Amino acid sequence: MARIEVNHIRHSYLPNPKKDSDFALKEVHHTFEDGGAYALLGPSGCGKTTLLNIISGLLHPSHGQLLFNGRDVTRLSTQERNIAQVFQFPVIYDTMTVYDNLAFPLRNRRVPEADVDRKVRETLDMIDLASMANRKARRLTADQKQKISLGRGLVRSDVNAILFDEPLTVIDPHMKWVLRSQLKQLHRRFGYTMVYVTHDQTEALTFADRVVVMYDGEIVQIGTPAELFERPRHTFVGYFIGSPGMNVLPVALEGRTAMLGAQRIELPGVPKAEAGAVELGIRPEYVKLGREGMAVSVSKVEDVGRHKVVRANFEGKEIAAIIGEDDEVPAEPRVRFDPAGINIYAGSWRVEMGA
Repeated sequence: MARIEVNHIRHSYLPNPKKDSDFALKEVHHTFEDGGAYALLGPSGCGKTTLLNIISGLLHPSHGQLLFNGRDVTRLSTQERNIAQVFQFPVIYDTMTVYDNLAFPLRNRRVPEADVDRKVRETLDMIDLASMANRKARRLTADQKQKISLGRGLVRSDVNAILFDEPLTVIDPHMKWVLRSQLKQLHRRFGYTMVYVTHDQTEALTFADRVVVMYDGEIVQIGTPAELFERPRHTFVGYFIGSPGMNVLPVALEGRTAMLGAQRIELPGVPKAEAGAVELGIRPEYVKLGREGMAVSVSKVEDVGRHKVVRANFEGKEIAAIIGEDDEVPAEPRVRFDPAGINIYAGSWRVEMGA
């Protein structure tokens, strides 16, 4: 496995890029530690697949340097980097059996046949396809074919990293959960360096030890699932992660008080905001609905099974609150903001709060 250093990488698909908007990747500088499980998370067009393809060698960056264990691989091919990549749609040989599909990359590297057999059978057990070893791949379902693709990435023990580009898109919801769990178990067992691209926050947060959130060609936050939820570094992270996402409200500051319209909201500290539009961010889980606090006007209640999402108007701004499945909405509802869930942003970036 490899420690992957992305040193000030920028990339444009244009021949003569001149301004920031010409770059699919504006500038990325990060290290993927040896044996780590990472997810690149963000919406379509944010640059995550471009970054993955630069790591794999399918793309060479316009600017910057890529190191594997300290070795410069920026201009090397995928084969020279010794990378395994699993794509969004299964890449397999339909005329081969499941066994031969997994054996192919090993035989191509002239691995002794006894070692091929041992590794293939071990991998078949991992991906739960041992009973189908002798079946032709063309007769399998989409999720079984994708399992073969995953297996071809896992069968090689000499790879520097295994890269996944939205590998569960064609898989049904239950099988997604099963495969995601299996990948997590394999990572814990063998310590592969894994980088997993997805736009699905559930996939990212359940698979990765650390999630790399990308927006508009840049990394806006790297953190554990808990860090991304509790302390989003950028308002985009607050919007994008969570269901529903974070409430973001424009406020004015006065010491440790935030003012929105006629309401004054006590903060857990004094924000160190120097410039830019100031906003208060609070997740719906920290908005307490009851008979005390600040007046709101409820517009909709969505029952999603395990809880209810209450949509309300607060000083002319829409906010969401989460209440229990059996909780009632008061006739004259009011809200309180739990100080533990309050974040303050200036120019869309989170600022610290002093005592």
